[in-house]
Amino acid sequence: MGSLPHVVEDCFGLLKLYSDGSISRNPEIPCAAPLLNDASVLYKDFLFDSKENLHLRLYKPTSSTSHAKLPILFYFHGGGFCFGSRTFPHFHNLSIRLAAAFNMLVVAPDHRLAPEHRLPAAVDDACQALKWLQGQAMHGNDENMDTLLTGVDFDRVFVLGDSSGGNLAHHLAVRFKAGSIELTPVRVRGYVLLAPFFGGSVRTRSEEERPCEAFWNLEMYERFWRLSIPAGSTLDHPLVNPFGSSGQNLAEVPLDPILVVVGGGEILRDRVEDYATRLKHLGKKIEFVELEGQQHGFLTDHPFSVVAEKVIQRIRDFILENSN
Repeated sequence: MGSLPHVVEDCFGLLKLYSDGSISRNPEIPCAAPLLNDASVLYKDFLFDSKENLHLRLYKPTSSTSHAKLPILFYFHGGGFCFGSRTFPHFHNLSIRLAAAFNMLVVAPDHRLAPEHRLPAAVDDACQALKWLQGQAMHGNDENMDTLLTGVDFDRVFVLGDSSGGNLAHHLAVRFKAGSIELTPVRVRGYVLLAPFFGGSVRTRSEEERPCEAFWNLEMYERFWRLSIPAGSTLDHPLVNPFGSSGQNLAEVPLDPILVVVGGGEILRDRVEDYATRLKHLGKKIEFVELEGQQHGFLTDHPFSVVAEKVIQRIRDFILENSN
């Protein structure tokens, strides 16, 4: 008689992978933050991928100080590819904050989650979300277009990703390349990567010397990778490590401008700086911003803090600099 399946991976008790390959998820949302209801921003859900039953949420400011069309900001949430949804309170609240702060239409897509759907599923879904916007733009004069999509500028789109969402933003930048011709008439102008979740088989100094933050630790990150990378892959897979040995030669890929932001107190700090430094040496238009002492999730967890305001101002500058 065989032994019963036992737990081989456990993420906070919310996600368990068993020895027989089965998976259980706790339906509770791992975030106790109260939902922010701001009357200055309207939001509505849309189905963007009927095959995978994936939704996104649009957030649109109700008032504008300008008669110009609103630019568009995609926001890809974090969660180590294993957790997360537009409905999670802290992601929802940040989307409202971004829409109001930037006076932009914010698009917050979901993606399939690992380990049920390992990478590249999340990357494919992120691409599909941008393709959905392209479809909307191609019917821009359709009288049936939803009012949340009227009065927006499909020629001024920015992509912002936080943590694993920052990883997605990088792969979108590589996939669609400078000018995003494949998305015409949608035009992506730049990418913002907030503490992008990258990895690698060789540990960085910050990973070795700072393996724990107040909440996050290196073991958690490695568990997320074990659950999300393609079966049989290593941490040098290009979906994990953009400069892994089997990855694409990024020197040959034209990229739109990229802003990279990381907390000085993050385990990921050195890996993120190395990413920005390498791209800069390849001649890419990239800016690296470090926030002294900040730990992972500084914007998502505290979107109205003094530090958050500094980040938002820098992102606002980046958007203005790359809008023409």
